[in-house]
Amino acid sequence: MTVAAASLVQSVDWLAIAPPTLTAAVALTVLVADLFVPAHRKPLLGALAAAGLVAALLTLVPLRAGHRATFCLPAQPDVCSYTADHFTLVIQALVLGGALLTVLLSLHDTGELPVGEYWFLLLASAAGAALLPASRDLATLVVALEVASLPAFALVGLRRGDRLSSEAALKFFLSSVTATAVMLLGVSFVYAATGSLHLGEIARELAEVSGPLTTLAKAGVALTLVGFAFKAAAAPFHFWVPDTYVGAPLPIAAYLSVVGKAVGFSGLILVTVVAFPSYGNVWGPLLAVLAALTMTVGNVAALRQSATRAWSAVRLLAWSSVAQAGYLLVPIASAAYAGEERIGSTVAYALMYAVVNLGAFAVTVLVARTKPLNRISDYRGLWARRPFAALALAFFLLCLAGLPPGIIGLFAKVTVFAAAVDAGLGWLAVVMAVNVVIALSYYLQWTAVLFRAPEAQEQPEHSAATPAITATPATPAITAAIGLTAAAGIVLSGAPQLVLRFAGTGLF
Repeated sequence: MTVAAASLVQSVDWLAIAPPTLTAAVALTVLVADLFVPAHRKPLLGALAAAGLVAALLTLVPLRAGHRATFCLPAQPDVCSYTADHFTLVIQALVLGGALLTVLLSLHDTGELPVGEYWFLLLASAAGAALLPASRDLATLVVALEVASLPAFALVGLRRGDRLSSEAALKFFLSSVTATAVMLLGVSFVYAATGSLHLGEIARELAEVSGPLTTLAKAGVALTLVGFAFKAAAAPFHFWVPDTYVGAPLPIAAYLSVVGKAVGFSGLILVTVVAFPSYGNVWGPLLAVLAALTMTVGNVAALRQSATRAWSAVRLLAWSSVAQAGYLLVPIASAAYAGEERIGSTVAYALMYAVVNLGAFAVTVLVARTKPLNRISDYRGLWARRPFAALALAFFLLCLAGLPPGIIGLFAKVTVFAAAVDAGLGWLAVVMAVNVVIALSYYLQWTAVLFRAPEAQEQPEHSAATPAITATPATPAITAAIGLTAAAGIVLSGAPQLVLRFAGTGLF
């Protein structure tokens, strides 16, 4: 009995699990500290949250060699539940960096929100998001997905007494629960067909499935994709995005647009390329159709946004994020036909998108301090009022459009386009090219608004449904967030190989 019990004891590589573990520990520390910190000292909790995320990012440095694993089966040391490979480290850097910029956008600007709960929920969600790319079994994958998602529901609806926020949180929650239920059904089918939850074992077992279990396995593969497609905002699972982004605090909308997508796409990559490679004939065509549908729906809806509609700037960024999700799906679909090296194109594009989209949201947070309805028309003449913010937003929009001087956006799109062509998905490449042209219209229209002369008499800043907000200057934290993202975008445009080197290379 003693020998059998001893054989079940696992050694834990604490350095490998440090990024999500440290983030979770800081989240708990913030929650407990909130009970004892007086009201006038509450800003210290935000500083603690930022310091914790910086520390978590620093723990990635000694892991840069990759290929560390822990929580392995004693009888099969090569079958592990947690792996810190190059894919894991890149996505964890994206997640923790995105969460840090969200903290900067939220510092000194939490308003009526309960500060302690806000920082705790944000860090808890980031911890789950950092755990997900390292997960190598379906149980850990599902748990990480829910740890990342459940705090996000609360963050969206954290503004008490705000009907718009409550409705957005409810829609987000109900649709997410439904998608998760479908995904769990798929996971159960996969487990029934293979007898394992570890992704590597599932890949080996699925390659040998035959007879009646083949249908069960195919159904499980298709249903498992649903939950991650929802998190990635892929059509037709995208309907929650615009209302959720509008109802959430703007920093949380920025967080969902980047970190939430990273969660969804990390999960999609792991279950398709690592767990289900032998069923590429099932998920490959499915993801290719989803990619075409997602980019088309997102771009057409963004094109139809009225410049004078309340919160139209946020809605345009929401629909733009849906369209960008379509581009991100292209290399994953291509991996079914041309190998897992195509996944690197999704990772490279995700890094570019994270930097410039967070930067665009940072400018909307700045503008919202004086223009609470955040209409695209409110950005007219921004160059005259805030030249730095106008130039930064113009640069971010041109990156998203794939136009110079946003060279990184252009190269990232070319890389994704090449992945589709190399995989023999010429029709998908054509759909992507048409959508890129459509997207140019609304990105350039918004960019042009920034440099137009301001109107002589501006529209009122609030309606009966929206209370007036006193005009306040930019905080140093918001300015820093805009500056960091702009600097990162400029560096990547000058040296695109920093992220494009992931394209066409194996990350696992």
